[in-house]
Amino acid sequence: MTDLVVRRLLIDLEAPLPRHWNGGDAFRTAFFNALSMSFPSGEQFFIDSVRAGIQALPPDRRTAFEAEARGFIGQEATHRRIHALFNNHLARQGLVNHWEPRALARMREMANAEVRTHLAVTAATEHFTAILAEYLLTIDAPLAGAEERLQTLWRWHASEESEHRSTAFDLYRALEGNEYWRVRIFRIVTWIFITDALRQTMHNLWRDGTWWKPSTWAGGLRLLFGRDGLVRRLRTPWKAYLREDFHPSQQDDRPAHDWLRANAHAWRPVGG
Repeated sequence: MTDLVVRRLLIDLEAPLPRHWNGGDAFRTAFFNALSMSFPSGEQFFIDSVRAGIQALPPDRRTAFEAEARGFIGQEATHRRIHALFNNHLARQGLVNHWEPRALARMREMANAEVRTHLAVTAATEHFTAILAEYLLTIDAPLAGAEERLQTLWRWHASEESEHRSTAFDLYRALEGNEYWRVRIFRIVTWIFITDALRQTMHNLWRDGTWWKPSTWAGGLRLLFGRDGLVRRLRTPWKAYLREDFHPSQQDDRPAHDWLRANAHAWRPVGG
């Protein structure tokens, strides 16, 4: 089990965001805005899933998971709050969050599914956030030119996603979740995550008025398919989840620990 520190982020989120806050690149900005739009409802789903997973364990087996689960819930609750503040700026810019209502509708549809299904969805999505986190912590290009406070926000979030990448997965295994459903649900989550991310990105660009600019699509090609693009960099770690011997701890977490140490001035432990 892992000790998870709940951190308070020490940045100014009251100051307005530039419309193209991510280095002046319309596509990169729209894509990261889309991700942020998904976080508040998604983080709440993950919190509820882990809480339910702990309660589903026999009392004599809960103790081993309780401390890590509290840290997971604290970190995710902080992410939910911070990205709600970020999203408020996006709403004031005229962007409309269509991802969240779709996500909430799916959550209602699966409200009566057993807890292992909820944990499998959470573990699958956490794998996405963990491999994206490593990408953001090792490649400069995705956030190049963004204000320091916004780079800090995204890399702090990334570091904590790396820290708690195993929590839901371990609970799923502890509740005897099987490999067939783990992999099948991961494939379903992959399709939903990618299509929702792209749909919201496209809508953001349309609302922003940059849909038809060649420079927008040049930025999109660089982000998605360039030498350090998402597709090239994330293909192999995405496939790792399909292996029978996969465990999230196999992913290198040193970039997260290194960033947190180097940027200790940007956060403090809650209660510290």
